[in-house]
Amino acid sequence: MREPAGAWRRTAAGAGLLAPDGSTRPTIFAEMSALAAATGAINLGQGFPDEDGPAVVLEAARAAIADGVNQYPPGRGSAELRLAVAEHQQRFYGLALDPEQEILVTAGATEALAATLLALVDGPDDEVVVFEPHYDSYAACIALAGARLVPVPLRWPLFQPDLDDLRRAVTDRTRVILVNDPHNPTGSMFSAEVRAEIVRLAERHDAIIVTDEVYEHLAFDRPHVPIAGAEGARERTISISSGGKTFSTTGWKIGWATGPAPLIEAVVAVKQYLTYSGGAPFQPAIAVGLRLPDEAFDAITASYRAKRDLLGEGLRTAGFDVSTPSGSYFTVVDAAALGATDADEFCRELPARAGVAAIPLTAFVTPEHRADYATLVRFAACKRQDVLAEAATRLSVLR
Repeated sequence: MREPAGAWRRTAAGAGLLAPDGSTRPTIFAEMSALAAATGAINLGQGFPDEDGPAVVLEAARAAIADGVNQYPPGRGSAELRLAVAEHQQRFYGLALDPEQEILVTAGATEALAATLLALVDGPDDEVVVFEPHYDSYAACIALAGARLVPVPLRWPLFQPDLDDLRRAVTDRTRVILVNDPHNPTGSMFSAEVRAEIVRLAERHDAIIVTDEVYEHLAFDRPHVPIAGAEGARERTISISSGGKTFSTTGWKIGWATGPAPLIEAVVAVKQYLTYSGGAPFQPAIAVGLRLPDEAFDAITASYRAKRDLLGEGLRTAGFDVSTPSGSYFTVVDAAALGATDADEFCRELPARAGVAAIPLTAFVTPEHRADYATLVRFAACKRQDVLAEAATRLSVLR
């Protein structure tokens, strides 16, 4: 049989997974996780927790299963979860949303992003502005939609965009400005000046703002501020988040998109033919999580802040130059201080050399910009404190 035709090729190419001979490669996350398993290394590469979330949230899922909540929920999501999302947005950010028309529950934030881009981008004349390095699914989804990715670089060590770079990137061809704040993989949080300029440029060029806010409660130095709350942003912004990162339930895949009814209706038109709906017993459980008292959210933030500090200290002791993250699971380091010249090679050798796995930042950038991030490495802090302490001990052999 001849090689199958279809959109898979440009999708794989967009994600950097198409080899020169036309075959597909595994993602760097799969490769590093497999390498960690094979060598017994501590996996600080892929970003998933090794601890369960709040017991009350887990118990709510068990109770829902026992109570028969095991069939299709409504396509837009259960009424209970949509109401809880609306309450959460009002409580934390002062954003008023209609649960019936302005909230859509999805199979994680990744499906929300895919459905949004497929709904709102319409081929090669459309451009999507993305801050680079970026979560790898962005490039794949933009390529699947047939659009063009336009990167705005985030540079070591602060990883804030240069406003002139941003202004050059956003044009009348820009259909979407895709914002991830707090940011994966760098851990940065955008300044008020950057957020205001994004809104101004979106208004000027009639672009839609799509925000990925899955780390909203992992903001360590200052509270997360959604772009949707800025003057002039509400009517052109789709905000995306999920329960996975906040409640350590990444395998449940319960996310949501919020925004003005016309934009959400457009996303529904695509999403209903992807998964339609899912995660029936997990939806009421995440609703319970969203209604936890402020003290519970403060404790989640404090726990991850302590893990950030523990990992950062271990990385400095090991000899890395460290960019201290303001949010998210992740810490980026420069391995050049340890003699590295190629982050990919460094990360492939690290499990055998030190018993720890990490991810090269080059996995999150377009091919033409890999040299700008050649020695930068991402470590994930979403592990137990004793695991992070052991990883720090192992990494000390690098000095």
